[in-house]
Amino acid sequence: MSAVTTPQPTVGQRLAGFGRTLISPRGAVFLLLIVLLIAITLLNPSFAEPSQFIRFVQRVAPVAIVAIGQYFVIVGGEFDLSMGSVVTAQVVIAGNLIGQDESKSLPVLLLMLVFGAVIGLINGLIVTMLKVPSFIVTLGMMLALLGAILYWTGGAATGNPADGFREIGRGGIRDLPVIDILPWSVVVLVVVLALAIWFGRRPFGRTIIALGDNPTTARYSGTRNWWVKTSTFIISSLSATVAGVLLVGYAGVHPSVGRGYEFTAITAVVLGGVVLGGGRGWVVAAAAGAFALEALFTLLNFAGVPSTYRDAVQGAIIILAVAYSATTLRARRKGRALEAPTPQISPDPSSDPATQTSPAPAEEQDAAASARPAPIPSTQRADNETKGGS
Repeated sequence: MSAVTTPQPTVGQRLAGFGRTLISPRGAVFLLLIVLLIAITLLNPSFAEPSQFIRFVQRVAPVAIVAIGQYFVIVGGEFDLSMGSVVTAQVVIAGNLIGQDESKSLPVLLLMLVFGAVIGLINGLIVTMLKVPSFIVTLGMMLALLGAILYWTGGAATGNPADGFREIGRGGIRDLPVIDILPWSVVVLVVVLALAIWFGRRPFGRTIIALGDNPTTARYSGTRNWWVKTSTFIISSLSATVAGVLLVGYAGVHPSVGRGYEFTAITAVVLGGVVLGGGRGWVVAAAAGAFALEALFTLLNFAGVPSTYRDAVQGAIIILAVAYSATTLRARRKGRALEAPTPQISPDPSSDPATQTSPAPAEEQDAAASARPAPIPSTQRADNETKGGS
């Protein structure tokens, strides 16, 4: 038996595949990011300098980390609207509990991580155990945390953590060639993204995607849906905690530090091609969506567009990105349906003279007829019950 050889794709086929990837919802964000960076460079050539670009990455790092956490919630089929309030709460906790005593930095940091994990656990358990929609649960948590923060601070900036703690957000490895400084924020972002990629390739990470795609199938396969979904909220709150630690460094301690971060994260994730409703997405594209969104705002700033248009642009991006993703997904499904092979109809054995046999004797036909069960009479009531009528 001769071995079947698979033909290698030609250069044209590879280029066509690469082009389809770039225009797909998952790949379009990288093309958009490149175009935006080029446009910014044309308006402000100093942006292309390594030291300026690394500062841009440092500024985007907290948003990208929050988007990574939001990615796991959305790809699992839920939403987390409490991330912005969690960021603000962590900033206020650090500013008021650490003060100028650097010896409190590590204990307070551990407290912040525990606090973030507890918030995520509460969100996840209410969603999974009480069957309350995540939109309502996290919206309520967002308002509850915001109210507690305003009560604690009186709505004004309070607290100032020690310089050693703030160094995490605004410091870095200095005196480096070319870039001059490698901010700790960039290092933290790289570590978080690497962990997210590793986690997404593990069985548990794949289970999150499977749960978002089809919860019923995931449950029948033995998955503990409540714990998998709850873990996504814990990851989301922990990512908001890390972002809060970084924001303390250069944003200061104010009750409005994290306001709007939840919608920015959702916009970045959607811009990265992640399907709302779960089941499809790539964490790297979600992080790239955060960079593309911040690059767009930077471009508008250099072009002289008022910052008051930022929310309107963000809302338009969500609508357009979701519409583009849905249209592309429907087109792919339609294309696969058209490419599906047509089933071959086997020839009728009765048309082949070689397979025709003489009819069975009358006694055998009577025996076969008596062996078949009698048909159940159909009634109007039975038909209505089958169709769900009354």
